[in-house]
Amino acid sequence: MTIGRYEVSRADLNFTVDEYLVGMDDATDAESSIQRLAITGGAGRIATALRDRLTRTRREVMLLDIRDPSPPADLDRGETFHSVGLDDVDRLAELFRGMSLIVHLGGLPTEHSWEEIRRVNIDGTYAVLEAARRSGVPSVILASSIHAVGYHPVDAVADIPVPAPRPDSFYGVSKVAMEALGSLYADRCGLRVLSLRIANFGERPHGLRGLSIWLSPDDMARAVESFLVDTTPGHRIAWGVSDNTRRVVDLSEGRAFGFEPADDAERYAHLVANEPEPGDELLAGDFLAPGREPGEEF
Repeated sequence: MTIGRYEVSRADLNFTVDEYLVGMDDATDAESSIQRLAITGGAGRIATALRDRLTRTRREVMLLDIRDPSPPADLDRGETFHSVGLDDVDRLAELFRGMSLIVHLGGLPTEHSWEEIRRVNIDGTYAVLEAARRSGVPSVILASSIHAVGYHPVDAVADIPVPAPRPDSFYGVSKVAMEALGSLYADRCGLRVLSLRIANFGERPHGLRGLSIWLSPDDMARAVESFLVDTTPGHRIAWGVSDNTRRVVDLSEGRAFGFEPADDAERYAHLVANEPEPGDELLAGDFLAPGREPGEEF
């Protein structure tokens, strides 16, 4: 027979009322100890790579997107999926209740028109942070980008833990706005917020430039896990970059909250063309390819 959602046999019913109530208290404690994460952009490239890496006992991962994830959410692994847009603050707040952490990966991943970037990336980040505030979520990771600082020369940032904003595109502007909103919601509303400046994410580095700024999926997962256990309040900005031999950025801000990347792009160096590409002298890379206009999709 079933009591609530617990299957029991008749032999199991041979206990006192006090024992039953104690058992229910234990069940409640166990329920409250489950760690819950929500990932916006749950059908996207980064979220898909993270899913296996974030699976844990006593952890639930909720995927949120406007398209179905592939493979589908696996209930046996503690995954659920909800179709919701970044423009629905009320629905997001409802889904976020009880979450330990929001990982905000949703949005347009490359350059688009100003109208689209503003609506999806900037307004979408506001919606996620506001929903987190309303629902009492303590911590949020925002997927910022190297393109928030893309106009910095590559050789000018190695000793600067957090280079000042210098966006290379409307997309980059949206990431600067994302970081500013993260700072506001941390200072004004008490959220813990990490803006992770993700660079060259993928299973392998892309191009010669990628050998210096690659972020492996395993290291992306390490960043999430590290921020989960850190308790430092406020907003911080850190690089989402692996511990590459040719690294050109400072990883100290990530290490300050326990993020120790372990992968090195150098093991793929023999697979990468040894010729620089146009734009490689700037952090922006091919976002500033000759003839490309602001807002031009590619």
